[in-house]
Amino acid sequence: MSLDAFRLDGKTALITGGNRGIGLAIARLFGEAGAQCMLSARSETPQSRELTNRDGYAFTEGDVTDPAVPERLVQATLDRFGRLDILVNNAGVADGGDFHDFDDKRLARIMDTNLIAPFRVARAAIPPMLAQGGGAIVNIGSISGYVANKPQLQVAYNSSKAAIHQMTTVMAFEYAGRGIRVNALAPGYIRTRMAEGGMADDAMSKVWRDSTPMGRFGEPEEMATCALFLASDAASFVTGATLVADGGYITH
Repeated sequence: MSLDAFRLDGKTALITGGNRGIGLAIARLFGEAGAQCMLSARSETPQSRELTNRDGYAFTEGDVTDPAVPERLVQATLDRFGRLDILVNNAGVADGGDFHDFDDKRLARIMDTNLIAPFRVARAAIPPMLAQGGGAIVNIGSISGYVANKPQLQVAYNSSKAAIHQMTTVMAFEYAGRGIRVNALAPGYIRTRMAEGGMADDAMSKVWRDSTPMGRFGEPEEMATCALFLASDAASFVTGATLVADGGYITH
């Protein structure tokens, strides 16, 4: 196997939450690796618009918590590019607070976005992948699916990400013999909008950094390289895995 195994020439990827942060970094790198990319989010950002104005990129607006949207995103990808080889389930939200005060509305927002929506998008993506003989799915989980984060309290978020890891495992088992690989990526603390509030707080930022053996936060581009590996033929014998990329956070 050569370095060409990391190329995505001739492949098409659908990336949810592709308008910023990790999703946008993945889209950029996948394009550099030769893929055509359909980005999706509730709205475009100037950064995603700059990318989707280029050849080989497109954008479809949609709120993945709407039950009708997952099928629409997959169909839009097929209509624009003719195939769907890679799905990156990246869209997600975070929320925290005392467990006993976490009301049903906030719980539903977390679960609908972080678990139910990725389930539906993957469910919609599987049939065209089966029809063309295979594909790759990368679900974005989190180290929060393994640990209790500190100092923030976020039972619902952590539970949703643990569920994504398990969904990945069982999907991989079901489709391994039919040419579809399913893996997850579990980032640590990455410089994205989701984490910027904590990183701007000196006390919280110190706890996060001190809890990371490498002593720093990750960058979206570092997560993109991990996603490229999982989506490419370089990971041709990898399925059902959750790749942790956290600077060592969960080692202790």
